[in-house]
Amino acid sequence: MARRTLLTELGEYLKDRTSWRAWSLAAQDGIIATAGILLGFAGAGAGDRTLMVAATAATVSGMLSTGGANWSQAAAEREGQLAALNEERTDIAEWQEADARAEVVEYYEQKGLDRDLAIRVVDQLMVRSPLKTALEYEHGILELTSRAEVLLTGIFTSLAYAMGAAIPFVMTFYLPVNIETWLIFAAVLVSLTLTSVVGALTGVMNVRKTILRTLTVGVLTISVSYLVGEAAF
Repeated sequence: MARRTLLTELGEYLKDRTSWRAWSLAAQDGIIATAGILLGFAGAGAGDRTLMVAATAATVSGMLSTGGANWSQAAAEREGQLAALNEERTDIAEWQEADARAEVVEYYEQKGLDRDLAIRVVDQLMVRSPLKTALEYEHGILELTSRAEVLLTGIFTSLAYAMGAAIPFVMTFYLPVNIETWLIFAAVLVSLTLTSVVGALTGVMNVRKTILRTLTVGVLTISVSYLVGEAAF
């Protein structure tokens, strides 16, 4: 039973548009951060061995920090939801009172329902699940974040970061230092464009503007990193 529940959670997580948007952002972080570090070292005249060490350290530390940060954020969100749940459990009797009922009816009217329909909806919700009604009205919580979702968030954002970082990392591994700098730069532009398209489509955003913003940040970051390395050298 536990296994089936976990698989169900995984399937829902993989189909969630929000998850894909988060992965595209994590991948972009991996691309930009790793390429920026590598180009900074390259600008300072570092050799192949130094670049490999830098690429490895940047990828590993970035994976752990990105995955850990997203896991921590999801865990904190879940804790806040559970605190709200416990709070509403102690106050649930108030939701049967006329004043509280009128407030909830007004809430659904503001969401677009006419008064008669709002009254019927609230009556049914209070009979079936007054606790869920309270959570949505008081805290805007439609669904509690599960433990599995918290864990999956950390794991998959970490993997997405690694996939992005792998692009400049692999190029550093296979190419000699005298030609890899500009190829890394070109690869960053292509990969950032692709991840921006994925992020824009899953986030229902303007593709062109998303690509422009991402490329601006990416090009500026890696260019400054390279110039800093040259200045330091």
